[in-house]
Amino acid sequence: MKQRILITGGSSGIGAAIARQSLADGYEVEIIDLIGSDAVHADLSSLDETNSALEQVLRRGPITRLVNNVGYIRPSRLADLKLEDWEKTHQINLRSAVQCIQRLLPGMQEERFGRIVNIASRAALGKEGRSAYGSAKAGLIGLTRTLALELAADGITANALAPGPIRTAMFEQANPPGAPQTKAIIESIPVKRMGEPDDIALAASYFLDKRAGFVTGQTLYICGGKTVGLAPV
Repeated sequence: MKQRILITGGSSGIGAAIARQSLADGYEVEIIDLIGSDAVHADLSSLDETNSALEQVLRRGPITRLVNNVGYIRPSRLADLKLEDWEKTHQINLRSAVQCIQRLLPGMQEERFGRIVNIASRAALGKEGRSAYGSAKAGLIGLTRTLALELAADGITANALAPGPIRTAMFEQANPPGAPQTKAIIESIPVKRMGEPDDIALAASYFLDKRAGFVTGQTLYICGGKTVGLAPV
């Protein structure tokens, strides 16, 4: 029987790359997203829609791997930030992750096995105009570290990936191609290129592997070297 994996926001961008890699790794993939012909459709900012979608995917069998990938960003300096945007950003980026973990956790504990991968962001280290997004992703990293301690005895690992600039529709919405700030970002990356969704998918594949059971509570920055000198050793 194939092992099943749930990927939120898995119909495009980084999530779709992780879904493709997961299929190649032999997993049966479930997706919860607003779009996508193969996804269970749900607005992950809604408690009720998220819960209904989780019930639907779990009716098809237990799920022992989870990638909390769904993301939402509205760039804004704190002085101009609308509180409704703050709330939606945290609902999608952080609260939905907690909800998914809570719902899948009993099945993982029953199997004495689980893999949780949370897609955070380099913005958690601080970035202008990202007060809502950065704080939500920082919360996701803190959650990952706590989960690692709470769930280790159950055979469940929790790790985070923190992408730097990755060529996705969400990135290009906030950083239009050819714009001066976008060119400046690329120039600041030591490897002198944007990251691609497949760069993240490959790292997720490792954390999701059954053989990666001795690695938990970690945050891996995938940023072409941009984080060197900023993140603590």
